[in-house]
Amino acid sequence: MDILLVVILALCGVALLVVEIFFIPGVGMAGIVGSLCMAAAVFFAYYLVGSMAGHITLACMLLVLAFSVWLIFKNRTLEKMALKTDINSKVDLISSLGVKEGDEGITISRLAPMGKIRVSDKEIEAKSISSFIDQNTTVEIVTFEGNTAIVKLK
Repeated sequence: MDILLVVILALCGVALLVVEIFFIPGVGMAGIVGSLCMAAAVFFAYYLVGSMAGHITLACMLLVLAFSVWLIFKNRTLEKMALKTDINSKVDLISSLGVKEGDEGITISRLAPMGKIRVSDKEIEAKSISSFIDQNTTVEIVTFEGNTAIVKLK
């Protein structure tokens, strides 16, 4: 009966630790409980069965855990779980649109204080330099902050 307790605790501990390492991200209950089960298996093997059984239990748990890790890396399990897509889009920079300071545009939406303007058939985000600007109003680009045009009333 003592040996059965040690075997069950050892198997549960190794299984929970492998699940924690490879399937559940972060440190959670499965890893904590698995570590406690492994420690309890070693403790009970030494305490209930004897020192030789404790040595064997400790060695077996380390071998099973090492074999599990080796098997997962050999089968490329982590590569199957990894995201392999590339982001091939980029931010639409205002400089690439050919818009510059001093250009005039018409507001598409109300600038309160931010909104959209149309400059030479291109829509860009804009910010009013002073006050709210209504829709369909002519504005002039004063400067740029990142991809946002700073505008004033024309």
